[in-house]
Amino acid sequence: MDESIKEQYQVVIGLEIHIQLLTDSKMFSSDRAEYGALPNTNLSPVTLAYPGTLPRVNKKAFDYAIKLGLACQSTITDLNFFARKSYFYPDLPKGFQITQDTTPICRGGFVTIYSNEGEEKKIPLIRMHLEEDTGKSLHGMVEDITLLDYNRTGTPLLELVTAPVITTGEEAYQFLSEIRKLVRYLDICDGNMEEASLRCDANISVALKESKLLGTRVEVKNMNSMRNVQLAIAHEIERQIALLEAGEPVIAETRHFQATSGETLSLRAKETASEYRYFPEPDIPPIWVSQEWIESIRKTMPLLPRAYFKKFIEIYGLSHYTASVLTENKAFAILFDELCGHTTYYTAAANWLLGPVKGYLNELSLSLDSFPLTVDRFVALITLVESGMVRFSVAASQIFPILLQDLETTPMALAEKLDLIQDNDQVNLKALVEEVLTAYPDKVAAYKNGKSGLLAMFMGEIMKKSQGKANASLVSKFLEEALRSTK
Repeated sequence: MDESIKEQYQVVIGLEIHIQLLTDSKMFSSDRAEYGALPNTNLSPVTLAYPGTLPRVNKKAFDYAIKLGLACQSTITDLNFFARKSYFYPDLPKGFQITQDTTPICRGGFVTIYSNEGEEKKIPLIRMHLEEDTGKSLHGMVEDITLLDYNRTGTPLLELVTAPVITTGEEAYQFLSEIRKLVRYLDICDGNMEEASLRCDANISVALKESKLLGTRVEVKNMNSMRNVQLAIAHEIERQIALLEAGEPVIAETRHFQATSGETLSLRAKETASEYRYFPEPDIPPIWVSQEWIESIRKTMPLLPRAYFKKFIEIYGLSHYTASVLTENKAFAILFDELCGHTTYYTAAANWLLGPVKGYLNELSLSLDSFPLTVDRFVALITLVESGMVRFSVAASQIFPILLQDLETTPMALAEKLDLIQDNDQVNLKALVEEVLTAYPDKVAAYKNGKSGLLAMFMGEIMKKSQGKANASLVSKFLEEALRSTK
């Protein structure tokens, strides 16, 4: 679609994010909340809504909701009621969902996102409310039959609803990325969209910029990756604009994003609140969240991604990009911060983490918890390179792999054993420079006549004569000085 047409329209996007909480048991029963178990094994009469069974609220789910609310600077609701939200899906055993309607556990707050240029934008939140998840309908496993797995039924969910202030798929991507980081730092959700523990619905509308009314809202449901959220929003914006340009109405409906085609498909007409027929859940008494309860949660709050991000830039002098990549993973942020408590080579520490360490972990599909180097040995390795004793490429390719296997030896001892210590003797290095330049007078003359590429040839010859042990930065310095002074 022509960009000049898209620029005539305003886009309004609000996100609804379902966060599956990492509790051991379900929201209203003691059944295990476990991903990947055999179908229909984590069940009880309560989960299956047998007559006479009663729900019982999971306190840890409240703890986790309060944690995220504090992280987002939301107001925590003191008196909480649950309600019944009626709709009839085959994977919802009760025929209704227990949720919070009029008293969401968290109100207001915001999440800060960053553009690719590092600009900040605060995305206001409307609410977060606790509820239970549905089961899963499995299609295609048996011809013409839908199978039902109720294991997920009753798993605690925290639904987060943003204000409709997001304007692009890129902003939605950034917001989801920040939420995923937050829930992982808080250890309240694993954030795996592929396993549906973090799910996103996007409400999208478009209207001409001069219009005083918002466009008709269309919901795109249950996208399973941040990239798919971005693509679905981009497609839906163009689809709605194309309809309006053709003089056709946008229908209020729920749609599904098909990743293979990159298109959204209609699922059903959009439900309204009245269709859900909310009424107070009679089997759950009000839940009082005291200030003491909130403060006890506040004391357990870890340092959050934004705080690490700011610290890495302002104290350790990292670039916006490097700080962003490091804070993407909680374990990397913690390790980097710990390393910086033992060395002032901050940039070097970041480069080691994002280079050799990340490469090693990715190659073996390991988490940072499995990384064998202690902080002291890691700092010794960084110092070995930054002090000029060993080149980075040599340390990364020869010393680092051995240190991962031999947990006793030190980087310095290994460098000496393998004869990898650089020659930092300035007199010796200057003599090597002079020897090479004397051997190639025609090349020196050509360099002075503008063939600057010969500098690499001189460096190569010097390194060859030193058997690769000459300190490259010192050699480069002495070489340039010698070439400037050569007549």
